[in-house]
Amino acid sequence: MKAIKKIDEMRREVSSIKSRGMSIGFVPTMGYLHEGHLSLVRQSLQKADVTVVSIFVNPAQFGQREDFKEYPRDLNRDSEVLEKEGIDYLFVPEADEIYPQGYKTYIEVHDLQDKLCGRSRPGHFRGVCTVVLKLFNIVNPDVSFFGQKDYQQAIILKRMVKDLRLEVKIEALPIIREEDGLALSSRNKYLTQEERKAALVLSKSLKEAQSMIEKGQRVSAAIIKGMKEIIGREPLVKIDYVEIVDMDNLDPVARIEKKALAAVAVFIGKVRLIDNTILLF
Repeated sequence: MKAIKKIDEMRREVSSIKSRGMSIGFVPTMGYLHEGHLSLVRQSLQKADVTVVSIFVNPAQFGQREDFKEYPRDLNRDSEVLEKEGIDYLFVPEADEIYPQGYKTYIEVHDLQDKLCGRSRPGHFRGVCTVVLKLFNIVNPDVSFFGQKDYQQAIILKRMVKDLRLEVKIEALPIIREEDGLALSSRNKYLTQEERKAALVLSKSLKEAQSMIEKGQRVSAAIIKGMKEIIGREPLVKIDYVEIVDMDNLDPVARIEKKALAAVAVFIGKVRLIDNTILLF
């Protein structure tokens, strides 16, 4: 594994890889890696000739009151984990390498960015799209891997790729969970033991949604009510949103006639967690 900090050096390596006709798989991360990240890395190792992983805690996607400074970081641990996995390159740029002094250019995907998480995190997806596009321009991947837990992010990035006609395929891979159902997240580190136990209402509410579908319920309002009742039993949890939306445009659906996404976001103390599931007939 070769670790690279500078854009120019990463581009030289990419140019050499491409000149040999080799494909590049890319996994952009903010570090503090867990099995969810590693599932993406392993898929890249299987599908591409060369795998590049980036670690960059992107300041542009954090709001003023969010946890940029406190976001968990452990580059030494992450580097050891990735070397054991057998990746080829680790790209770890500093903030001023990505956003030099005087930086003024940002990318937005309108409409999609204003739904679900976008309502409570204004500017978040502008920051995501900007940094991902910059990383794509540096790494020039053939395929890039993201997790379904950030479903809205994946949909927005796919739209960005389509609209800008980028030559990269985006693959969204299934959520990785703990044995008790909690979706893996770097932010789980913030949870106390009591808060972690409370967080299980997210996956429980999503299981309830699927159970109601299997019993014949098709009215979204009724399913959402059932989900909120489960979450509401846990006093430590404050709901941000509970929605059932179209898989493609993220608009709310009143009646479920095809596959749809049940998505939840909550606050537990100062920690904001998200989860979702694809509702199947």
